[in-house]
Amino acid sequence: MADTLTITDNRTGKQYDVPITDGTIKAIDLRTIKVSDDDFGLMTYDPAFTNTASCRSAITYIDGDKGVLEYRGYPIEQLAEKSTYLEVAYLLMFGELPTTAQLQDWEQGILKHTLLHENIKHLMRGFRYDAHPMGVFLSTVGALSTFYPDAKNVSDANVRLEHIQKLIAKSPTIAAYAYRHSKGLFYVYPDNNLNFAGNFLNMLFKMTEAKFEVNPILERALDILFILHADHEQNCGTNAMRAIGSSEVDPYSALAGAAAALYGPLHGGANEAVLTMLRHIGSKANVPDFIAKVKKGEGRLMGFGHRVYKSYDPRARIIKKAAYDVFEVTGTNPLLDLALELEKIALEDEYFVKRKLYPNVDFYSGLIYQALGFSPEMFTVLFAIPRTAGWVAQWDELHRDPDQKIARPRQIYTGYRTRDYIPMDKR
Repeated sequence: MADTLTITDNRTGKQYDVPITDGTIKAIDLRTIKVSDDDFGLMTYDPAFTNTASCRSAITYIDGDKGVLEYRGYPIEQLAEKSTYLEVAYLLMFGELPTTAQLQDWEQGILKHTLLHENIKHLMRGFRYDAHPMGVFLSTVGALSTFYPDAKNVSDANVRLEHIQKLIAKSPTIAAYAYRHSKGLFYVYPDNNLNFAGNFLNMLFKMTEAKFEVNPILERALDILFILHADHEQNCGTNAMRAIGSSEVDPYSALAGAAAALYGPLHGGANEAVLTMLRHIGSKANVPDFIAKVKKGEGRLMGFGHRVYKSYDPRARIIKKAAYDVFEVTGTNPLLDLALELEKIALEDEYFVKRKLYPNVDFYSGLIYQALGFSPEMFTVLFAIPRTAGWVAQWDELHRDPDQKIARPRQIYTGYRTRDYIPMDKR
């Protein structure tokens, strides 16, 4: 029989034909494989979901072996060259590139929501002066749920869209306020005469000048970084967004959870680790010795390798070019020369080639963020701003998928079974 998997249970000798659809079998179909009628049935054990599809999605396609990343079928290289972040956000949300009129309506729908309620400023001032900006960001996003109680009406597509636009609009404002709070600076209101990336730079760096002058090269570089980070399939943060969202909680609470997942050093903090590594190496002359230590297991090559990509991360190529453009404005960074030397040696070394360890998106992004004037603790926040578009698109897709239910994984129980309680005096 075509498109089925025949399984023989050697415990019973029975055979089962399990349907194959889109190269997968449904885990629930394994439940029919039992030793006896009162047997629960077969389950799969897949820590970290390394080979389990949790949803059907039409948003982002990745081929890790070939180094392919596409949003709704459009190669990331073309979008980074020709598109803007807000156009990409529209694409992720609606599945098609917008017309001129559609893009204008979309941008205006976002721009009108860039301001934060004044009470949010009081909330953010309550954090310690040295509070990590990412902790401030995710806490503030979660607090927005109390300002918009209608957001819990997630079954209404129009309500979902309204709050999707609010989240995309307000995330850079929250991030900028978190940054300025960490510096002890006054908060700068959004300037909706600027575009998305330019407005963010204005809220970050404007001081007493009447009008903040945005450098177009730096603005474009930031917009490209936002495009590259907009979505990346079912990563840890997106999985958190969907899992939390499956409870039908409001999008602000779900996105706060996704941002908390991104806060972890294994997810959103890798580019900071790259800078730490480069500073530790110190100079190009020390690269061979560092490489030798890594091969001996005495260190880690940060920014190389990826859970999905087994070839050169396509985003890394784009960021590498953007780094040159940024440094023409900001001046050269000796760490860039060091990074290039490290990449050159690693890509020629059989040890790394054999293990398919190629530069990923984090290898150069931290250098650009540093050149733009950001301290390392802001790097993850800069990741969260564009990823908001992907998170809300995935969240909306979840609520339109009739197959989705509240997330509830199974477990393999390894503890004690039924035991009698022992009185205190007999323990």
